[in-house]
Amino acid sequence: MHLLNVDVTYALSPQAKGKVERPYRWLQDRMVRTCVYEEIANIEDCRSVLRDEILRYNDHQIHSTTGEIPSIRFERALKSGNSLFRKFLLPKPYTSPQDVFCLREQRMVNGYHKISLFKYESKVPKVPLREYVDVHMARDTDMQVMHIRIWWNEKLVHSVSLPLQGFRVHF
Repeated sequence: MHLLNVDVTYALSPQAKGKVERPYRWLQDRMVRTCVYEEIANIEDCRSVLRDEILRYNDHQIHSTTGEIPSIRFERALKSGNSLFRKFLLPKPYTSPQDVFCLREQRMVNGYHKISLFKYESKVPKVPLREYVDVHMARDTDMQVMHIRIWWNEKLVHSVSLPLQGFRVHF
């Protein structure tokens, strides 16, 4: 989020925090009651109830505090420029959203112009020996590959896709 200049804004009062948490608490309570009433026991049916409730809350229900339907109020705020939402723009020098929304590692280029990443070794041309490179890893579950993009001095120096098996992420 730092790359996109997005900061955390904390609620400055208990009332402001409650304003954010209240709808979620209300939605959770309503979900439980609806699932019990309709005798829903599996997660897929619960997801369907959740989608219906969110649609109803956002597009049909008049909000008790504002007296407006949330989706209409939101659209009006966007049109008038009274919103903190802004268009997504890739920060320079990146050329793909995969460079922003990815896992990141740093690796040092060894004496053979290679870096080691999990059980794989990858050649890194055009980078001096013993320099650190930024490794951006984006998972593609459809193709079962990990897209690896290697950056040095704000330039993309190498890109490769490796099989997904063998990659393990520890948090």
